[in-house]
Amino acid sequence: MAVSGERGLVVVTGAAGFIGHALCAHFAATGRPHRALVRAIDPGAHAHAEAVAIGDLATVPDERLDAALAGATAVVHLAGRAHVLRDRASDPDALYAAANALATARLAAAAARAGVARFVLASSVKVLGEATPPGRPFGADSPLSPRDAYARSKVEAERALAAECARGTMIPIVLRLPLVYGPGVKGNFLRLLDAVARCAPLPFGAIENRRDLLFVGNLVHAIAVALDLAEAPAGTWLVADGEPVSTPDLVRRLAAALGVAPRVPAVPVALLRVAARVAGRAAQVARLTQSLEIDAAPLWQRVGVAPCTLDQGLAETAWWWRARHAI
Repeated sequence: MAVSGERGLVVVTGAAGFIGHALCAHFAATGRPHRALVRAIDPGAHAHAEAVAIGDLATVPDERLDAALAGATAVVHLAGRAHVLRDRASDPDALYAAANALATARLAAAAARAGVARFVLASSVKVLGEATPPGRPFGADSPLSPRDAYARSKVEAERALAAECARGTMIPIVLRLPLVYGPGVKGNFLRLLDAVARCAPLPFGAIENRRDLLFVGNLVHAIAVALDLAEAPAGTWLVADGEPVSTPDLVRRLAAALGVAPRVPAVPVALLRVAARVAGRAAQVARLTQSLEIDAAPLWQRVGVAPCTLDQGLAETAWWWRARHAI
């Protein structure tokens, strides 16, 4: 694995987010020059020495984008509108299209104008679909099958980057991500952590599925190496820890990491689905019961072994959770 000796300036969008914070912390710890772009400076948050308020990437004037990217040799684009279950927006397609597709197109154009060499785009495995048959993982060449506004916007973001790169010499590196967890995680994974920590009964014991997850530390490692490889890993890649886990086993392993007893009664899956439809949570229960496997081996063969196993990632996440709650 040949590594380039150049370590030019990296611009990171979405630097205030969960993944962006972890990536910028890694760059700071390893002495990597970087510029952290955020929508706005939060005076209540820990200030990042290299933070630059950029506003909305879909609407900010070109001259501000050009200034933000001046001197950069690489861009890592993490900003965007995240997937929202039970989205109540009147026109979610338009919101996702602006925040994910249009913003990517404008940022990629600005990066090309700035002479950026590599552009890393955080996409989603959801562009390939919502589920896989057990034992038949998605591959990077699986056909596109976006099922909602979020996934469609990510497809368009990937296409916008490819079109811009085809016009010049900038190299696209697209990383399709599953659920990412780790210290600082939010959303459904944090709610699961909270429930497991308080020993709440979670009726998942009868679920027999296989889902791939991604520890944020493994993602940060993959991005950092992709930026430094002498020969850039151009193209589209799937990223995951490489150890699919069932929903009840995930609960048990989280409980072990937290030092509590797991409570996973075996409620029949059919009954879970009926109750979910009645409660208007069919999509959430589908994600808990279906499989979503990813073949991430090609990427790890290119950038080296993932530094953390699933259990190590869960242990770091549990340590963060305990520290957060002073337990």
